[in-house]
This record gives sequence, structure tokens and C-alpha cells, in this order.
Amino acid sequence: MRRELLKVEGLSVRRPGAEVLRGVDFEVAAGEVHALLGLNGSGKTSLALALMGAEGYEPEEGRIFLDGRDITDLSVTERAQLGLTLAWQHPARFEGLMVADYLALGMEEPSRERMQEALEAVALAPRAYMGRAVDTALSGGERKRIELAAVYAMQPRLAILDEPDSGVDVLCLEDVIGLIRRMASGGTAVLLITHRDELTSVADRASLMCAGTVVETGSPEDVREYFAGRCRPHGELLGNQPWGELAGGTYERVIAEEAAGE
Repeated sequence: MRRELLKVEGLSVRRPGAEVLRGVDFEVAAGEVHALLGLNGSGKTSLALALMGAEGYEPEEGRIFLDGRDITDLSVTERAQLGLTLAWQHPARFEGLMVADYLALGMEEPSRERMQEALEAVALAPRAYMGRAVDTALSGGERKRIELAAVYAMQPRLAILDEPDSGVDVLCLEDVIGLIRRMASGGTAVLLITHRDELTSVADRASLMCAGTVVETGSPEDVREYFAGRCRPHGELLGNQPWGELAGGTYERVIAEEAAGE
């Protein structure tokens, strides 16, 4: 029987000039990989930031529960202490901070063996990277891999991975998929946020996000088919999903058609 780990009920978030989340209902089970699929601008990253408690993403309505506990009003630090973590789409640089120290930050009991295992999990040689600084000398792809290694090393209860393949060359896509599988096998639930439907192959379940809300949850195959047949053509026509009117109301008409199933 599936045990619910994360539960979101009627979550609405407003940013200056826009309602970026609109009544989101969403669940992630313990130990599962759940893919959240959607076009750029559909609200996926806004949901990730709201789940993590980021400043400016406090909900106007709705509640967030982690393992049955209401965490809606908890800080980022408090949520992290409960085992929730987020791998940012664009990882930061830290001048003077060594990779080994960065990996150790989120670990309850820092272990060099675990750090080495984490780097190997993202296809980086520990001997070449442990003593390097997390700064501008690293490429975007290297920084992304090191951030994913840090998430792997800390073994959170729920890892939110926002576009984990962003900044990673296409040849490394299998490395990303392999890392997610290793995290799940170690007991970490993964919320995989992506606009690339091929990444849903690693998921147990998938949800589709459109216009700031989750419109469908089901098997990765069914959600991917819906996305490929309906969302992607709209994205090619309209570009990234904007908030508000586009092309004389065309965007709003497209959303209305989707809601009506036309």
C-alpha cells in the first residue's frame, strides 16, 4: 500500500502581478520517484519554491503536509531539518568553499567514503574534485553535478530536483537517471521536475502541470502521451507559458480548451 509522504492541498501562491500557483492538489508517496512534467512557465519551479518555503512564495491559500505534519508555516531551515531538500535549477557558486566541505554541509555525520560515493554517482572523479573550490573555475555542468552529489550525500526523505539535467550535456542524461534510481533505492523519495518528457521513464508516477495547477496524475506513460500530444504543440505555437493574455487571448483560449478536453 502506498504511504503518503508529501501532500499539497489547494495551494495558491501570488507573486507581484501574477497568480503563479492556482489551487494545486498533489501527493508524493514515500520512496517513489514522481515526475512533475510541464512546459517552461507552467509553475513547476514556483511549486518547488513554495514546497521548500522560499521567501516570496508563501501561500495565500492551501496547506503543505510532510508525513502528516503541517509544514506550511515552517521556515526553509525547519523543513530541511525534517528531511526536505531542493536541488536548484541554477546552482550557486561559493568562493573559497571546497567541494568536500560543500558535500559535508548537509550530512549529519560527514563521511569521506560517502562523499566519494556521491561524486562517483554523478560521474565525477573524487580525487580530481574533492579539493576543488565551488567557484567560477567550475563549468555549469560540473556545478550541477556537484549539487546533485550533495543531495545524494545527505540522504533526505524527499529530494526535489528542479530540472536536474539543466546545464548537463545530453551525453550525461543516463548519469542523471542512474543517480535518481540510486537515490530511490536508498530510501529517498524524489520529486523530479522537468520539461523533458523522456525523463519520465525513471518515474513510478507522473503529474502534468499547466497554467499553475496540476491537471493530471497517473502513469508516466499516460502523462507523457498527454504532454506530447497536447502541451508540446501548444508550447511550439505559443512559446513559454506566460501569465496573462497572449496574442489577443489565444493562450487563455488554449487553456480553456484543455480544461474542457477539446
